[in-house]
Amino acid sequence: MQKTLAILSGLAAASIWGGMYVVSEVVLETIPPFTLLSLRLLLGILVLGTILLVRNPGAVRREAWLPLLGVGAIGYGLSLGLQFVGTKLSTASNASLVTSASPAFMIVFAAILLGERITPRRLGALVLASAGVLAVIDPRTAQMDEATLWGNMALFGAAVTWGLYSVLIRRVSFQRGTLGISLVTFVGGFLVGLPAVGIELRDPTLGQITFGIVLGVLYLGVVSTAGAMYLWNKSLALLEAGEVSLLFFAQPVVGAALGALLLGEQLGPGFWLGGVLIAAGLLIASGISLTRQSPRVAKTP
Repeated sequence: MQKTLAILSGLAAASIWGGMYVVSEVVLETIPPFTLLSLRLLLGILVLGTILLVRNPGAVRREAWLPLLGVGAIGYGLSLGLQFVGTKLSTASNASLVTSASPAFMIVFAAILLGERITPRRLGALVLASAGVLAVIDPRTAQMDEATLWGNMALFGAAVTWGLYSVLIRRVSFQRGTLGISLVTFVGGFLVGLPAVGIELRDPTLGQITFGIVLGVLYLGVVSTAGAMYLWNKSLALLEAGEVSLLFFAQPVVGAALGALLLGEQLGPGFWLGGVLIAAGLLIASGISLTRQSPRVAKTP
């Protein structure tokens, strides 16, 4: 049951993030990257903080704050900051494609920092799912030229640092509640992004804040941050990072499906082929036994 819960949590998080790049690209036309990042994290802090006050105010001890703030600075300050900057300077499709490299970095960092084995089954599942991503998001349609170079480099940095964050959050999750951990790491990311907000807001050419922009910010802050990040952290508390990494591949599939549903984009044969390959990779990965290392399970507040 715990493994099923962990898989469903990771898939739900990746599915929510499927629509994030399109929303981000629209909102970033009005709100600068680190201002949007800070708003997103502030909303996440308010939501999780309110829940934590009601359920378990003492979920995280003070001595645990410092390492959690550091992990949050990497994941929510550096990685999400690079993601927003990259999306603004590049394209939403490029963002979805380049950041799909995160699972590979998760597996590498998990091997280095957690001692997780890169088994043939896990490696095969990664290759299969990666091929599925390339089928869903045709690299030939990506804009990889001088105009998007810096944006694509920022997106690559986001992929690397997200892989590192996901491994570090598992490392600090043992015997601690996911809700409290998520809240403190949000604070760490918020502190990183806040100084850049003052610089960005000096620009008097900010776009007009419409009702649609407000809804976009609420989606990114409440759903994509408070909800999805909690689910992702919960999955990492219950499963090895190498297994959770493969759940990330649900993101481009859901993103393409939402593009067809909401934007009228056409789904070609590559989408269906990619979906089958990704599903096959996830099924292979889900058969990996967790009894080899018997990881401790994080307490749920």
